[in-house]
Amino acid sequence: MSAKLIHGYEVVIGFETHTQLATHSKIFSRASTAFGAEPNTQACAVDLALPGTLPVMNREAVACAIKLGLALGSHIAPKSIFARKNYFYPDLPKGYQISQFEIPVVQGGEVSFYLGDEKKTVRLVRAHLEEDAGKSLHEEFHGQSGIDLNRAGTPLLEIVTEPDMRSTEEAVAYAKELHKIVAWIGICDGNMQEGSFRCDANVSVRKPGQPLGTRREIKNLNSFKFMQQAIDYETRWQIEELEDGRAIEQATVLFNPDTGETRAMRTKEDAADYRYFPDPDLPPLVIAPEWVESTRAQMPELPRAMAARFVQDYGLPEYDATTLTQSKAMAAYFEAAAQASGQAKLASNWIMGEVSRRLNSEETGIENAKVGSAALAALIQRISDGTISNNAARQVFDALWNGEGSEVDAVIEAKGLKQINDSGALEKIIDEVIAANPDNVAQFKAGKDKAFNALVGQIMKASKGKANPAQVNELLRKRLEG
Repeated sequence: MSAKLIHGYEVVIGFETHTQLATHSKIFSRASTAFGAEPNTQACAVDLALPGTLPVMNREAVACAIKLGLALGSHIAPKSIFARKNYFYPDLPKGYQISQFEIPVVQGGEVSFYLGDEKKTVRLVRAHLEEDAGKSLHEEFHGQSGIDLNRAGTPLLEIVTEPDMRSTEEAVAYAKELHKIVAWIGICDGNMQEGSFRCDANVSVRKPGQPLGTRREIKNLNSFKFMQQAIDYETRWQIEELEDGRAIEQATVLFNPDTGETRAMRTKEDAADYRYFPDPDLPPLVIAPEWVESTRAQMPELPRAMAARFVQDYGLPEYDATTLTQSKAMAAYFEAAAQASGQAKLASNWIMGEVSRRLNSEETGIENAKVGSAALAALIQRISDGTISNNAARQVFDALWNGEGSEVDAVIEAKGLKQINDSGALEKIIDEVIAANPDNVAQFKAGKDKAFNALVGQIMKASKGKANPAQVNELLRKRLEG
């Protein structure tokens, strides 16, 4: 598929994603990384850059980097180097950030995902370990600023892509897939509101076939909705600037969700402006092949591989399999329900339908579902064996969700929802309806199928909705044609 053009321009997008690693302590100190503490209560002497302190590498942060590299098919450098990235800002106590520059720990790799029916692949340049800075607080101090250094030294993996994306939809789909992967392999909690997964989008526009345009970097996008709005606005703004004869200046910009606009924060720096040099306090990071292989042996089944297995083992459509592997919890819920009920497609339909509808309305995840996988499997079995109709099943599901019972069979019994499957009882109702509706019978025999449906409706009404619809159709047709 060719790139989508906007007023004759092609948008080019690359991402830098700061993924906060799920470690208990910081990357170079033992201070806690717990979120929400009082300002400056989780910053130790190392984080504050007090004289005489030295950084010590957090082994678990390196383990997280190895897991990411394995998940994305990257090269894991056996030897990588830490560097000092020099810039001055109040929330950076040392006056430099410890990061990786020339030799990062994770090199190359890719993220693949589906956009509609089309498979897309975004190439990765690198993922490097670094420490987070602190946080400047402005709004609470009546014209003054405060500094909270609790985040200073929090371990990050910065994941950098090639400029491979050509639409906002593609960019958001990439971000969602990466978000899913880092949460799936357990290296990040993915909480965007708390800043655990922050995306910077590099956006430029060009005429097709022309060299890459000048990019502007939209910083700290912490929701997929804002990401879409910010990239769309920035694309339109750049096109309008070029159409009006003005050049785009490389810059770092912020997105204001209240106005829906981006605004320049500062001129964008290049690598030379940061004066990178190897950090003399940290030796090279050496990762033995045995460590990589032992990590590989402990890696979970990845989402794309699991989706392929769902298609192969359960006969699910690709769409179902992809949807059900959006999270580990949803995949586990599906497998438990599918195996217990023996009805994989029906389990998939219910999870993507009624279960997801309820979860979305309550803005929660499937781990908080009020109907467990075992109860859903029992409900599906009662649909399959003809005990209840689909309509009755929804009533049972609602009752279970609302806490009106915990056992499927008990709810069915209490609400009198069992279908009438007895042929004799159904034939009696059918005969009564046929006798009471001679016009519909005559119309059916004259070839009008709508008359048949009308008779079915009358039978269902007479049975108070309890007649088995499949049996009603079969018995009524035999009776009329006989």
